[in-house]
Amino acid sequence: MSTNAVAQPTTGTEDEAAAQRIRAMRERIDAIDTALIELWQERANLSQQVGATRVASGGTRLVLSREREILEKFRTELGADGTQLALLILRAGRGAL
Repeated sequence: MSTNAVAQPTTGTEDEAAAQRIRAMRERIDAIDTALIELWQERANLSQQVGATRVASGGTRLVLSREREILEKFRTELGADGTQLALLILRAGRGAL
């Protein structure tokens, strides 16, 4: 270990160059997280509007074929975790079944 090394508890490394790279990557991760949250909220709001519009026009609360399409898309792109993610996204927009 170098005598010039300074512990960086937030990065888990004492190597300053590695710590800088980790901090930069974490900044990008934080930006992505912020965007995901904003997109999640926008999607949930739009989905709620779709449901309300459909019910107000005499339609059903849910369109199960549409939900199956979304589940399949996420499963195909992301695997089993994609299915779980899609279920959470769908619930955020329509509420619990």
